[in-house]
Formats: sequence, structure tokens, C-alpha cells
Amino acid sequence: MKAEECEALLAAHGIKPTANRIVVAKTLATAGRPMSLLELEYKILSIDKSGVFRVLTLFREHHLVHVLEDGSDGVRYELCHSHDGHEHDDDQHVHFYCERCHRTFCLTDVPIPAVPLPEGYELQSINYMAKGICPACRGGSA
Repeated sequence: MKAEECEALLAAHGIKPTANRIVVAKTLATAGRPMSLLELEYKILSIDKSGVFRVLTLFREHHLVHVLEDGSDGVRYELCHSHDGHEHDDDQHVHFYCERCHRTFCLTDVPIPAVPLPEGYELQSINYMAKGICPACRGGSA
């Protein structure tokens, strides 16, 4: 993703495009999978951990990232491409957490099944995480 595309994505979500925000958005976009704060910190050496966290917090408030609980007592962040910052999110999909290499993968072709809730409950978000061993780890070439 080019800097201009990142700027347009940020603007569509009502976020002023600063250098740090563009770097974080670009890193998430090119990662191809959800990333933890630690992974982002190692990838982005020009911004300290607190700076990356502040950007992620802003992105979350503006619905530019999904925050995934991966089952390992941590969270991962994934750039959301599907909407323009409104409450509705149509980019929800299943994620797969590899218990061997500890990476999380997007299974974008696998939609989250409908979850009928009892009357009075209002769904705010859903996190569908499958766990197991990824193809690279099963083949021994992680």
C-alpha cells in the first residue's frame, strides 16, 4: 500500500494523516495477517512502543482496526478495509491461531456464522478464532 492510499484510508475514517499514522497503517496493510503490538514494535523501529500504541488506540476508536483476542493472553491488530469509520463492520471473518508458531491468520473466505441471541441482547462485536496447527508448521517449514 502506497503512502497516498494510506492517507486516503485514514481520511475516510476521519483520521488526520500524520507520518506515524501512515507508517503504522502501511505496516498493518502489508503484513497480510493480524499483528501484535510487539510484532509492530519490531517492524517499526522509527516509532517507540507508546507511539505505536497511541496510533492503534486512535485507529480502534475510528474503526480502522479490528482488535483480536488470539487466546494467548494477547491481542492482535488487523487493518479494516471494508468501511469508512461508521459503527457497522462488514469485514468480519474467521481467524486461525497456530499453536505452534503463534501466528494468527485471516481466513477471509470463511464467514463468521450467524449467532442468534436471546431477546434483549445486542451484539457489539464478535471474535471467531479457530486454533490448531497452520500448514507451514504441519509441513515442518514454519
